Amino acid sequence: MKLSSLLPIVLIGAAVQAAETAPLPRFSNETFYKKGKFDEGKAKDAVIALMKYHGYPVYPDMKKQLWVSDYGTGQFTQVGLAARMWCNNERDRYMLMDLFLLPGQMLPEHWHVASGKNPAKTEGWLVRYGSAHIVGEGTPNLKSGIVIPKCHNNGQVTVRHEVFAKPGTFLQLNRVGAHHWQFAGPAGAIVTEVATVHSDKGVRHLDPAINRNFLAQ
Repeated sequence: MKLSSLLPIVLIGAAVQAAETAPLPRFSNETFYKKGKFDEGKAKDAVIALMKYHGYPVYPDMKKQLWVSDYGTGQFTQVGLAARMWCNNERDRYMLMDLFLLPGQMLPEHWHVASGKNPAKTEGWLVRYGSAHIVGEGTPNLKSGIVIPKCHNNGQVTVRHEVFAKPGTFLQLNRVGAHHWQFAGPAGAIVTEVATVHSDKGVRHLDPAINRNFLAQ
């Protein structure tokens, strides 16, 4: 399915959302900063708590393998991401990754370009737990209740076609190079991404400050 379509695909036989196994704590932004510096350890702890809440398996060394970022915003609870890369095969150009968003957290608007020997990435997302507003190109229909954080491009985005995705919903990018972003629901979101090969150097963000901070990492 393309993001330009209004009707999501619900996978036949998809597993029902796992029972919650631990309370989901309230996350305060101050928790993730120590003397003004982003505390990756605290961010990873929060993501592990999200996993346990949804019954997602916490594999050995999971915390060690997580990548977390606030994209230099200083507002991790508003704009940020955690990810576990399972495979990124540059030779055969395929990738598998899980994305983790805290409740109400935004994955910033971005797009993908060719980088080195890698073509521009194209991708699809299967929501596994929680829910996510997956936004891309198409007729604007973004719900008024979704407020873009000021720390993201002064509260601005350029694409506003939304599909509200629950567990078992699979969506794919409507075209290579399309802008897209996500916004997690009240219980956060755990999303499996399948894609062509990923390259950090091939990611471009709408917000110039985020773009600079991300590429500098």
